[in-house]
Amino acid sequence: TSFPVQFGRYVMISITDTGIGMDEETRQRVFDPFFTTREIGRGAGLGLASVYGIIKNHGGFITVYSEKGKGSTFNIYLPASEKLKKDDEKKETESRISGTGTILFVDDEKMIVDVGRAILKKLGYTVIAANAGKEAVDIYEKNRDKIDLVILDMIMPDMSGSEVFERIRSINPDVKVLLSSGYAIDGQAAGIMEKGCNGFIQKPFNVKKLSVKLAEVFHGK
Repeated sequence: TSFPVQFGRYVMISITDTGIGMDEETRQRVFDPFFTTREIGRGAGLGLASVYGIIKNHGGFITVYSEKGKGSTFNIYLPASEKLKKDDEKKETESRISGTGTILFVDDEKMIVDVGRAILKKLGYTVIAANAGKEAVDIYEKNRDKIDLVILDMIMPDMSGSEVFERIRSINPDVKVLLSSGYAIDGQAAGIMEKGCNGFIQKPFNVKKLSVKLAEVFHGK
């Protein structure tokens, strides 16, 4: 398989398991959005599609080799950076915007919640986390007076981002919501923005990117 990638040095990360493997038909579709071999209600078919999108957005690519009964190997290729880490950290510290307030961070991926919580605390915000749509609505209903902004994942297994947005807006029409997604701002994301969402940020995000976007939503900077 050929990939439209730029010439240069890449870092390869290889992940291998010893599971049941995949047949060729499944392997060919494994990165397709909404494709899943799990039964209804047990999987959304968006995990590997999100992985593919994130790697592509970083200028890299991913391949998979698998055989039935012999496990699978995923190879991730990311462009190697020649920048010095210390210089990058200094620039990020100088350009990030600190803030105050309480943020409800909603995402069904535990790793993303952990990273998001750490970034927000570093910026000075108080964080309340929710791992599902219904949980987010319940938390917001009980804490609406102290939550200043909601960072909302677009796609979750129990309730769509659009439905969560509408439920939260019905509780407080003035709530500030920053939509978060691994996909570009099209389709469902564009629909939520048209309903009056305050901003959009594409995952993965770093300290600088998130701090700037929050400043835009909070203060119009």
